[in-house]
Amino acid sequence: MKLNVTTLDAGQAGEIELDDAVFGIEEIRADILQRCVVWQLAKRRAGTHKIKTRNEVARTGKKMYKQKGTGGARHGSRKAAQFVGGAKTHGPVVRSHAIDLPKKVRALALRHALSSKARDGALIVLDQATLDQPKTAALKVAFEKIGLKNALVIAGPEVDANFKLAARNIAEVDVLPNAGLNVYDVLRREKLVLTRAAVDAIQARFTSEKEAA
Repeated sequence: MKLNVTTLDAGQAGEIELDDAVFGIEEIRADILQRCVVWQLAKRRAGTHKIKTRNEVARTGKKMYKQKGTGGARHGSRKAAQFVGGAKTHGPVVRSHAIDLPKKVRALALRHALSSKARDGALIVLDQATLDQPKTAALKVAFEKIGLKNALVIAGPEVDANFKLAARNIAEVDVLPNAGLNVYDVLRREKLVLTRAAVDAIQARFTSEKEAA
């Protein structure tokens, strides 16, 4: 499939050929996308929530009162969970929330995410994402010209310093290098903006993976 290439000032910069195996998948697998998003969000969880177990509570271990003859339940320590200041039972502990997802499934999910944007007309190819000066106001005007309000911009191997500074204060616009391309960020934004360099890198990546397989 072919797509027009635009410039930051809403001009035309020719066309680009997109690989149908990456951008032209017709039947989008929502289940594959869901699996990848769950994997990403689980992986980013810190898992640092923690409660004190019985052996960590700083209370005396002395027997509270004699075993028999009190008319009450028999207890041996104030560290028990039923007492104020005691331990907690079955609470969260430090652990990893990460789950496994095969590399091939992750790659498939990314292709489906890219194809979903192309199918919905939410994919824009930009000639290049560079600015002479880091001016946020100027970049906002440029984005308005090409219809960007909520977008993910994949700017190439490296993000231009001026472009990065200008874009960081624009709400609902994320700017990432090629290495940062991921399913979750693609799906959470309305538009996906790829530079020519980004498109070439994405297609080369999937071509090399296909040859390796």
